[in-house]
Amino acid sequence: MTTKRFIIACLMGILAGLVCVLISGGGKLPLKVIAHIFTSRALIGFVIGISGVQINWALHGLLMGLIVSVPSGFSAMMNPPAQFTKWTMFIAWIVMGAIYGFLTELVTSVVFKAKYQNKLA
Repeated sequence: MTTKRFIIACLMGILAGLVCVLISGGGKLPLKVIAHIFTSRALIGFVIGISGVQINWALHGLLMGLIVSVPSGFSAMMNPPAQFTKWTMFIAWIVMGAIYGFLTELVTSVVFKAKYQNKLA
């Protein structure tokens, strides 16, 4: 892991959290729901930034977004908006997590060219 990669991925996770809060209704949501949305998306950036898994960048972003989103997807099921059932909320949460992971990795690895470097090798 490089510092550049960690910082960019974390900033992208924070940005993804802000975007997700804004498109989900922002000010109309209770603070604990806003915190849940923001922190779960920011966590995707953090995990991508610290991950040492060396696979294709696109697959890495999708997998990290998916893996991180599964636990918080269950809590997203507790109070879905009217247009979602509990299970559609769960699936939408995970799919969006995979998309945010992909975009975070795209910006980190492709745009800023902050690839993972194993310093022990």
